[in-house]
Amino acid sequence: MQFFVLHGVVESAWAGPYSWARNNISDLGNAHCAWQPDPEPRYVCSPEHALMNVSFVTLGVLFVAGVLLTGALWRRGAAASRLLLAGVGAGFVLAGLAPADVHENQHVLGALLIMATGNLGLLLSGAALDVPRPLRWGSGLLGALALTAFGLFLSRHHLGLGMGGMERVAAFPLLVWAAALGARGLAVRDAR
Repeated sequence: MQFFVLHGVVESAWAGPYSWARNNISDLGNAHCAWQPDPEPRYVCSPEHALMNVSFVTLGVLFVAGVLLTGALWRRGAAASRLLLAGVGAGFVLAGLAPADVHENQHVLGALLIMATGNLGLLLSGAALDVPRPLRWGSGLLGALALTAFGLFLSRHHLGLGMGGMERVAAFPLLVWAAALGARGLAVRDAR
């Protein structure tokens, strides 16, 4: 949840309008104000970039901790799914430590860990989780949606959502899934 709250705080600090359709998520963490020609031309100036990068790192650490601490929710043979999902955490940490306008290659590697390996892990978690069927089905469907969106994002087919919109369809299902799994865990714990 901290990611979405800080996303809103950081985007509201922009002098010019920040657009979920025209701007990448990473634009919020860029350390310098500059014209960005690729993948689509836009001016990026994020005065609170340090706050966004702290949010990325915090999200990454919490994601890895969640994967490690939810061992009871996973079936035998779930190691591949869990490892891929732990890569999401490593990806967010890397994205936060290496802003796109400072260390582009490392930042892109972080984004690939999040949207490629992470979404594959999300897809596989549908079969690897020991939770009620709707949550397993939802995991698989979110993974399929996010992987499809990632492919469309890479091929620059944004389907009217814009570059930033398609990137969010590729990245946010992981966060929605983690929140749903966490909420279920809290509800089960409270019921006991």
